[in-house]
Amino acid sequence: MTKPQPERVYGLRELTRILTLTPKRAAQLRRLELLRGDAGYTFRDLLALRAASALLDAGASVRQIKQTLAALRRQDPGLEQPLAELRLVLDGDRLLAESDRVRFDPRSGQLVLGLDSGGLAADATATLRTGLVRPLAPPVEQAETWFERASEWDGDPARWEEAVDAYRRVVAIDPTYAAAWNNLGLLLHRMGRYDEADAAYRTALEQDPRCCEAAYNLGSLHEDRGAIEDAIRDYRAALELAPDYADAHFNLAGALSRAGRGDEAVRHWQRYLDLDAGSPWARIARAHLELVEPPEKGAGE
Repeated sequence: MTKPQPERVYGLRELTRILTLTPKRAAQLRRLELLRGDAGYTFRDLLALRAASALLDAGASVRQIKQTLAALRRQDPGLEQPLAELRLVLDGDRLLAESDRVRFDPRSGQLVLGLDSGGLAADATATLRTGLVRPLAPPVEQAETWFERASEWDGDPARWEEAVDAYRRVVAIDPTYAAAWNNLGLLLHRMGRYDEADAAYRTALEQDPRCCEAAYNLGSLHEDRGAIEDAIRDYRAALELAPDYADAHFNLAGALSRAGRGDEAVRHWQRYLDLDAGSPWARIARAHLELVEPPEKGAGE
């Protein structure tokens, strides 16, 4: 019998990056009740969020999407996540649903006449590299072998359990190996095993107090658990160790904004843009800055 593959758990901070959520778009998705809390999102949730974002980009209104989703659920109460199970398309002023290449209007039931998840999967996979540590100097021979194996497996969710076991072998051989503790924590974090991840990150910092990635990852874990002030503290600790850590500036700015401290967030959004202006997430930083510093009247007309 095939062992079920561990399901990755995403937090709001990861959704923000994967879907490039601006403050306006995040507010719209909350009104659609697709964004809720800080953590516990699955890949299926990502599909629904991306589908809703695409409809909003195409010109659909929040009210229009809500009415369509309600109509679909009335027609088929078994639909758990209509946006992930069906394809909705905007046709003029109507939202139509597609199922097996058949289009129909959910509100009237009238017949009018595959989801592509590959791109989203690639974007989600790209975030797996964030927060990993690769050692500058190898550990002892046996530990190095297991670390290399774990490093090969930690990017493949189908092999996460093997990677966890491999990292545990590393730290059993060399308990002082901070990079292995950090990477072990990151895997456990993605798998939703938060208490174990917390312990691993803290051990990484005990073994190497200058491991900025462990401080950053601990902040991400606190943010996913809704402990925003703790997250802010950890991100600041990461920046004390590495002042040009772009991801830490990004996450700290986001956490400060969510805590209602937008004025403090400004310099971290700006610093992130100084460090990584060409990233896909620079748009998010600019959108936050526009809320603080709206364009001058008449500009761009």
